[in-house]
Amino acid sequence: MNLAEHVLAAGTACPDKLALSVIGTSRASRWSYGKLTAAVRGCATGLLQAGLHPQDRVLMRLGNHASFPIAFLGALTAGLVPIPTSAQLTHREISKIAAQTRPRLIIAGKDIALPDSPARVITEAEIAAFADLPPADYHQGDAERLAYIIFTSGSSGSPRAVMHAHRSILARQMMFKGWYDLRREDRLMHAGAFNWTYTLGTGLMDPWTVGATALVPAEGTRPEQLGLLAARHGATILAAAPGIFRKLLRADWPAITTLRHGLAAGERLDPALREAWQARTGTDLHEAMGASEISTFISGSPDRPAPIGTAGYAQTGRRVAILAPSGNPLPAGQPGSLAIDRNDPGLFLGYLDQPEDTAARFRGDWFVTGDHAVADTDGAITLLGREDDIMNAGGFRVAPAEIEEVISRHPAAGDVAAAELQVGPATSIIALFWTGTAPREELQRLAESELARYKQPREYRRLDALPRTATGKINRRALRQAFGEQQHDNS
Repeated sequence: MNLAEHVLAAGTACPDKLALSVIGTSRASRWSYGKLTAAVRGCATGLLQAGLHPQDRVLMRLGNHASFPIAFLGALTAGLVPIPTSAQLTHREISKIAAQTRPRLIIAGKDIALPDSPARVITEAEIAAFADLPPADYHQGDAERLAYIIFTSGSSGSPRAVMHAHRSILARQMMFKGWYDLRREDRLMHAGAFNWTYTLGTGLMDPWTVGATALVPAEGTRPEQLGLLAARHGATILAAAPGIFRKLLRADWPAITTLRHGLAAGERLDPALREAWQARTGTDLHEAMGASEISTFISGSPDRPAPIGTAGYAQTGRRVAILAPSGNPLPAGQPGSLAIDRNDPGLFLGYLDQPEDTAARFRGDWFVTGDHAVADTDGAITLLGREDDIMNAGGFRVAPAEIEEVISRHPAAGDVAAAELQVGPATSIIALFWTGTAPREELQRLAESELARYKQPREYRRLDALPRTATGKINRRALRQAFGEQQHDNS
């Protein structure tokens, strides 16, 4: 099989249909299925003519332009291994990635940092010129062979190189009903950057797999403009990280009359944010939980909305469990480690050149995600936070979400994060960080009225912005490192 062929197959029946529109305040960049497929297969020809061979690695340094998915799918068509990366990475950061992945070729976008690397460099303009070359055949091979490499967000340490097989695209079909309710006539608008796997999968490859239209905001589009663009271009589904939806709700924009629902992923969806979206738009927000190693596998959907405060249900076809430290599945109501069957078709091949770290993520028949969770008797799963983010307050284990959900109810709280700070050799406290205009005293009273004493933050710090990873997740590790040794106020 070939992943790119699978993604583009539906478009062969409708070559004149709009596949991709990169939209902004100026004229949109529009790509029909016929034009997109020709560009992808021409790109594959150009890459092969550049002297590359199947399984050679291609480091992608591109912005939010159509060249990104064309180069990604073009490399896959040729049997190469694309490595999408964030355009925001610095010279030092991308040099580290290049040293780790050893690419044969680097595709360079304008004004984007390039690594120290012996690899050949070709420009984005050269990629565009490949579109006129004869179409390459789709390179065929074992579905288990390496397809692409992505990097984890690094929210709990150094980013890791995650290897995915061509078969991973087959597992994504479980999301079509289990999360999206994706239809051929949909116009799915995604607010993320092309390099983010959430955008690559949900925003591009999945709509194309069913023959739908993908809408992606142009580089430089502000979150506050997304509502206007969604209304103007007839978006039926809007996908973004919760933080983007929060900013969108603060802006003025016309009703999106075509909208069926929104999709949220990348970090936990606060119930208050979901309720505010429902009140503003009359549509629901459906959350999904996943990981770089497997994409999403737990979600709510139009057919089965997630109960308030939960992430939803295991998608049909997924085998999910909450594990005890022994590795045995726990019954409903008991918190533990969230895990998924090691034979899931979407599960990664492993971490590049890290067999021991790969093996450490498995307990028997299960891949352990690193998330702390609990399931109810109906199967709905509540996420309690990353296991390395779980806080210890006087011997009690406290999940950041337990505190953040309460504080977020204050209308002026803004973005909120709770983290455990080490303030002495054997002393730690729970701290609350917020970005809004709410006075500390009001947040403290809210915590005192809604939370057990041991869960109440001992320190409150207002920040202009919360530290986030390249994919927009709250970086609690950065909070711990930045504030853990600082003098604190217990008053």
